[in-house]
Amino acid sequence: MANINDALKKLLDVDGAMCAAVVDANSGMLLGSAGSGVDLEVAAAGNTEVVRAKAKTMKALGLNDKIEDILISLGKHYHIIRLVSAKPGLFIYYVLDRSKANLAMARRACSDIEAEVI
Repeated sequence: MANINDALKKLLDVDGAMCAAVVDANSGMLLGSAGSGVDLEVAAAGNTEVVRAKAKTMKALGLNDKIEDILISLGKHYHIIRLVSAKPGLFIYYVLDRSKANLAMARRACSDIEAEVI
């Protein structure tokens, strides 16, 4: 596994990026982080619940598909939760300043970094 913190620091190069983390969705534990602006320990635990709830809902609906990412748009921020497809149970959590960020570029960067955290 590559150095998670180094991979996450690359995400901070995207315009508007505030912070990023890799989270173990099985435990809610933070495995690596970079940046500031959000309490990433709290975010890791809370977003683990978001991932679990979405997976449960998909199962209840009989959807035979996989989550790529979950986007939460707030007034001032974008929060991206990107599941690491090659490593079930891990996700990248990425926070951006909405006034400065290009969402398409941020999602692309998050996808590119995914390969570096496995």
